[in-house]
Amino acid sequence: MATALQEVLAVRRQSSPQLDEVAINGADPVLSTSFKIGETCAAVLAGVGVAVADLWQIKSGRRQQVSVDVRHAAAALRSTGYLQRPGPDGQFKTVVSATHEAMRAITQPWPTRDGRWFLPHFGLPNLQRRVLEVLQCEPNPASVSKAVAGWDALDLEAAIDKAHACGAMVRTNAEWLAHPHGQVLAAKPIVEIIKIGDSEPEPGPSGERPLSGIRALDLTRILAGPIAARTLAEHGAEVLMVTAKRLPQIPEHVIDTSHGKRSCFLDLSMAEDAARLKVLVKSADVFSQGYRPGTLEQMGFGPAELAALRPGLIYVSISCFGADGPFSHRGGWEQVAQTVTGICHDGRSDRPALLPAAACDYTTGYLAAYGTLLALARRAREGGSYHVRVSLCRSGMFIYQQGKVAYPAENMDLEPAELAALRVESHLKSGPLRHLGPILQLSETPPHWSRASPELGGDQAAWLRQVMQPHAA
Repeated sequence: MATALQEVLAVRRQSSPQLDEVAINGADPVLSTSFKIGETCAAVLAGVGVAVADLWQIKSGRRQQVSVDVRHAAAALRSTGYLQRPGPDGQFKTVVSATHEAMRAITQPWPTRDGRWFLPHFGLPNLQRRVLEVLQCEPNPASVSKAVAGWDALDLEAAIDKAHACGAMVRTNAEWLAHPHGQVLAAKPIVEIIKIGDSEPEPGPSGERPLSGIRALDLTRILAGPIAARTLAEHGAEVLMVTAKRLPQIPEHVIDTSHGKRSCFLDLSMAEDAARLKVLVKSADVFSQGYRPGTLEQMGFGPAELAALRPGLIYVSISCFGADGPFSHRGGWEQVAQTVTGICHDGRSDRPALLPAAACDYTTGYLAAYGTLLALARRAREGGSYHVRVSLCRSGMFIYQQGKVAYPAENMDLEPAELAALRVESHLKSGPLRHLGPILQLSETPPHWSRASPELGGDQAAWLRQVMQPHAA
């Protein structure tokens, strides 16, 4: 079986980098799970580094050395949990959201009437209301447990789907691989890069960083998509977040996944705002979205339409279940991906349990960034518009495939001194913040964010300046 890094680099479709170019140091376990989530994330981050080195070589003629520490990669999978802000005494303390903790307490696997387990997802207020209407219960563990126990698991899954809510029956990995949807995903690579149009090669704008002058529109929310765009900003891209005031958010996730970006409000249900977004697309290099498959096509923002509007565009689609298969219409979250792919089933010896980190979300986000970087390199070499597709469930299958290790104790984590060394300090409009810095290390262009996490909607719906002219061919 190919190693995680070999499978990541296979998507690149080029000769392997030199042996001394990539270093992955350390091994799992880092956190309290038998799954190799640190090693898997480190492999994907190393792939990101190689793809950045490819673009840097196109720009400068030089390659770079890439290194990732497995312990640091594991920390990246739960970075929101490491946010610190000063308390009343001026000392920095971990940010704890009572609302988010209450949601996590009920977004768990619960036993059903037929002896199975089911995980209902209560992530955002609108989705929570739909789940509660199906279950006819209150949003607390005792009430949710009692309500789920009155259902057969597959009947509840169908009812949740009909209500356009989120949740799934806990499956074993073998059950998922035998399921028609699991079979569809198993036939796909961990990142799909599909050419959707022709255009002239674009060697890339000049600048001192690998992605200097690259413009990315980020229409995603809550972890995987924002992580993908944050990774582009980490290497110099200009990233403009686009959301609407009416769309619910999880504030601590917004803060942690928005370093290096700007943020504006545009409501695509309003003609004037939709027209403004299309103006921005004409000067963009990347358009990243995390809506359910088909949603943006109905609004005139599908990959074919935007590639016709801006030949050479890299269109990125991030979803839970992927673009094809019987479950592709379903919405989903990190926990749902763990639930269907077998990760949750194997979480503990005595009952299903979730991972101690959002491994599917973050790994998918980094894979989306990796695919975007590879597509930008293909555009530079041969031209074309590309559609990059990733899904939480395919990433969950990738994680499961890496096998397991024994871990000696519960509540494993990085030592406080390790975390302190990884944190950087930013100064937001709302005050100082300590958070994890970039985990990937590059020898020539160290990753960093050039601006602090923005206030939602605090910027104009416009690009900062005209892109510098590319180097002469």
